[in-house]
Amino acid sequence: MEDDLINTSSPILSKSVHQSLGGGAVADVLLWKRWSISAFLLVISSIIWLLFERVGYNLLSLVANVLLLLLFILFFWAKSASLLNRPLPPLPNMEVSDDFIGKASEVAQVWVNRVLGVAHDIALGGDYKYLFFKDLALLLLGCVQFVACFFVGNVFNFLSLVYMGVLFSLSIPVLYNKYQDTIDVKLSLTHRVLSEQYRKLDEKFLSKIPKPSKEKKTQ
Repeated sequence: MEDDLINTSSPILSKSVHQSLGGGAVADVLLWKRWSISAFLLVISSIIWLLFERVGYNLLSLVANVLLLLLFILFFWAKSASLLNRPLPPLPNMEVSDDFIGKASEVAQVWVNRVLGVAHDIALGGDYKYLFFKDLALLLLGCVQFVACFFVGNVFNFLSLVYMGVLFSLSIPVLYNKYQDTIDVKLSLTHRVLSEQYRKLDEKFLSKIPKPSKEKKTQ
């Protein structure tokens, strides 16, 4: 039965974890194929969390000290370069290029047009079933997010949440890659149960919601 579930699962589940993560350098880091970079991120994030959470170091003090240290290094580098006829320190141009602004506007335009297209289809298509289910799902999701933010905000702060995100990013993909077959079977079973429950909900409630006729649309 488990083999049947794996074979009948979606194409997304049949992908490897490395392909699902993009198949690039980020996927290598998350799967610990570049273990030196992964270990470096883990150690640096742990040190930062310990400095701010346990030692009580201030973020503003850290940024000021780092910038002051960089300023002294660049100053002495530039002075020694002028005395020893060495090249000056390579500093990048602090500016935003026109290409970056153009690409950002194109991406924003695609997402806005996609949202407006969905709203246009709902408004003119009369798909009340989809609209009702979507509003209900958004309402439930908003309630869950509000309760989760209220609970998490009382227990953790922002830095701890970021540190937990780093830990999860460096641990969950590796564990899923190791136990992918077992997890895919459980996900297939869960998807089958949820699909069955949605079918029952559709038969009992959503399918009974009347749709506007084509004559009303033309009027």
